[in-house]
Amino acid sequence: MATANDSVHGRIAQARGELTPMQMALGGVLVVALGFALLFVQDPMVHDSLHNFRHAAGVTCH
Repeated sequence: MATANDSVHGRIAQARGELTPMQMALGGVLVVALGFALLFVQDPMVHDSLHNFRHAAGVTCH
């Protein structure tokens, strides 16, 4: 349950206790793959769809 004094440090510590090393590695690979796609895929149609996906996922980018 989230509280007003949650911090990134606390969430990382909680994730370390609940996730297996394989799950953390898979999450890291996913972040790197999405980052690569967002940085280097600049075809306007693909870029716009990824941009809309970020907004749908709750990421504020501007």
